[in-house]
Amino acid sequence: MFRDVSSCNIYNYGDANYWDARYVQEGGSFDWYQRYADLHPFIRKYFPTTSRLLMVGCGNAVMSEDMVMDGYEEIVNIDISSIAIDMMRKKHEHIPQLKCILSKAFIDMQMDVRDMSFFPDDSFDGVIDKGTLDSLMCGTDAPISASRMLGEVSRLLKPGGIYMLSGLNLLPNCFMQITYGDPRVRMPHLNRPEYNWKIVLYVVPRPGFERPAGTSSSRESYLEPVPTTEEGLLPASFVMEDPDSHYIYVCRKMDDTGDTTASWPCL
Repeated sequence: MFRDVSSCNIYNYGDANYWDARYVQEGGSFDWYQRYADLHPFIRKYFPTTSRLLMVGCGNAVMSEDMVMDGYEEIVNIDISSIAIDMMRKKHEHIPQLKCILSKAFIDMQMDVRDMSFFPDDSFDGVIDKGTLDSLMCGTDAPISASRMLGEVSRLLKPGGIYMLSGLNLLPNCFMQITYGDPRVRMPHLNRPEYNWKIVLYVVPRPGFERPAGTSSSRESYLEPVPTTEEGLLPASFVMEDPDSHYIYVCRKMDDTGDTTASWPCL
């Protein structure tokens, strides 16, 4: 277990003060990595619209709003930044065409993902993470912070529930979770027996990626999971068409018998 220095810079992304200052300075809305339009096929595949979902590290992104407009009924947004949560509350309150929907579908709360004891065990059908684990991996005490967060995510998921992460590959020469880490730096944190997760990996090009002229894809569809080794890593033969591809980890919580269908089936 280690700090993911390959995707970090001088900023401490795991610190609430950094995010408070950033949201005050920048304002507006921003979605990390992929927007809902790009993630829609994956979200719809794994999360029925009736799911109770937790959006960790929601920031000021519009993804939750887009999901509600697409029919999702209950999303709980949490973030370590009080500034971000205040912005989200005000935005949801003053969007006339969404107000009646959002008042029922949204709950915005300031919370640290390393301590979500406010929620009882088995509270959610799904947890969505676009960059929050990445932020912790760039902070101090990264392995401890990651372990505390992932332990809480596992505790909050119902049996059969899904933790989805997504992110960006920033390792040289070469991630919902939607994340900055490729399997070499994420699987050691995710693939631990105490979480009891069955993990599936997708690799998708970054938004706007164009394949070089005269080349063709070696894969039938980006919506199909990629093969992995027993350790959860990409095989040596795997061809990374976009060197800055995004990784989507789908972690399904098994029950004590190893069954993953206790909450609801994968569609």
